Amino acid sequence: MRHIGWLRAAVLGANDGILSTASLVIGVAAANADRGSVLVAGMAGLVAGAMSMAAGEYVSVSSQSDTERADLERERKELASDHEHEHRELAAIYVSRGLEPALAHKVAEQLMAKDALGAHARDELGITEHAVARPMQAAFTSAATFAIGATLPLLTAVATPLGWLAPVVAITSLVFLATLGGLAAYTGGAPIVSGALRVTFWGALAMLVTAGVGTLFGTAVS
Repeated sequence: MRHIGWLRAAVLGANDGILSTASLVIGVAAANADRGSVLVAGMAGLVAGAMSMAAGEYVSVSSQSDTERADLERERKELASDHEHEHRELAAIYVSRGLEPALAHKVAEQLMAKDALGAHARDELGITEHAVARPMQAAFTSAATFAIGATLPLLTAVATPLGWLAPVVAITSLVFLATLGGLAAYTGGAPIVSGALRVTFWGALAMLVTAGVGTLFGTAVS
């Protein structure tokens, strides 16, 4: 399950990279910019987007990490001040999950004898070693997957004649989005077709709007 969670996060990061960069490239191209301007805008969007994703993820996961540390410290103090109450609290959790009261108390007693804080962190707070917040890892993953996704429309723009750049980038990016949308749905156990169609629809809408804005500003400037 941990690997599935990271895969879904990676797919979503790549989706963001594809969609934002493709929309930016199409919008600038629609404004009658030359190839150099389009590529500079796309590269700037890649770098800015990757850094924004990294910063946002780092701040978010750091806040989660701070909360986890505060919860663990509070639990540590409660264990030190009222061990019996914490034992009853843990046993009550096991009873709510279906164990007989006597067995629940026995399980709580044995688990707390081995690692009281670990037992409460896992079963009361929902904090496990595998699920603990890792801000730097989250930031790097978000930035890397965004950059990989953003590279796809940029490479397409490099290889496509300027006159065909906007439609070719749009079509290929929608194919990329549909593929990744289906993969994200598959990893989450959702219907693949609906997942692919959903991200394709919003991708097409975003590109259409940016193309319209680019055309409008290009006409106004000229």
